[in-house]
Amino acid sequence: SYDKVIAAQVSILHNSAYNVSAFQRFGFSSSASPESNEKEKENGRTTGSSNDATENDNSDDKGEGEEDLTMEDLIKLVTEKEELLKTKQEEIEKMKDKVLRTYADMENIMDRTKREAENSKKFAIQNFAKNLLDVADNLDRASSVVKESFSKIDTSKDTAGAVPLLKTLLEGVEMTEKQLAEVLKKFGVEKYDPTNEEFDPNRHNAVFQVPDATKPPGTVAVVLKAGYMLHDRIIRPAEVGVTIKTD
Repeated sequence: SYDKVIAAQVSILHNSAYNVSAFQRFGFSSSASPESNEKEKENGRTTGSSNDATENDNSDDKGEGEEDLTMEDLIKLVTEKEELLKTKQEEIEKMKDKVLRTYADMENIMDRTKREAENSKKFAIQNFAKNLLDVADNLDRASSVVKESFSKIDTSKDTAGAVPLLKTLLEGVEMTEKQLAEVLKKFGVEKYDPTNEEFDPNRHNAVFQVPDATKPPGTVAVVLKAGYMLHDRIIRPAEVGVTIKTD
């Protein structure tokens, strides 16, 4: 029986050794070997020492680079940067001035275009109005002449009944003249009478001179044709007679 027990223990040890070798064959191990641990420690020491050496080299390089820049070099570098900044500032000021000038030119162009458009709209009827001025003059002339002649007619001798017809015709002419003046005024055309005004070559057209001691020289004494204005523009100056100094 003792021999059987010994044989059983030997078989158990043999099986356990076989199992351990199998685990190691497939990459499994219960604990690392002392040799591998010593190798890892040696590698760690070598890596740490190499890293320390690299850091020391870098620190030495940095120290040497900082020691290379002297105070004069720093002052020179700052001076160069200040000059560059000054140059860029001048360029910015020039560009700003150009932008402001361009903006001002654009505003002037817009204002001029707007003003020209308004003037074109405002004075679009100038030629048409000038052509109607002769019609207004003829109506005014006919009205004044007929009115003077009508006051001299003796109605007691009117056997044909012409006086009422003349009166109706005179009223029609006056109404037509008045309506034409209102239409012209509606579109900015107004009539002006410069009698007793000082002569102005921009507003008056002197046709002849009149010696008159009662008025100062250069005064409008007679108006042959009234003047007309379109808004603030003279479209026809008044034809006048101007006084001169008498001997």
